Amino acid sequence: MKNYRRGGLKVKVILRYPKRQELEFPGARRVRDILKELNINPESVLVIRGDSLVTGDTVVEENDVIEIRPVMSGGQADALH
Repeated sequence: MKNYRRGGLKVKVILRYPKRQELEFPGARRVRDILKELNINPESVLVIRGDSLVTGDTVVEENDVIEIRPVMSGGQADALH
């Protein structure tokens, strides 16, 4: 587990991109800053806090837990016919 914690309270990040990892970041910060630090394209993932999707502008607070999941699409091409 990588630990980005520099003391004090933290934000816990559960990363499922491509495999499960748990990371910790210091204090409050925007989701986009976390994604940038992890070198993750924000258009390639969904970020979830609790039961809600959050945007890159969302500030996650100390002791928050967010989950980063890859965007997936699929299905049968002719399913609408």
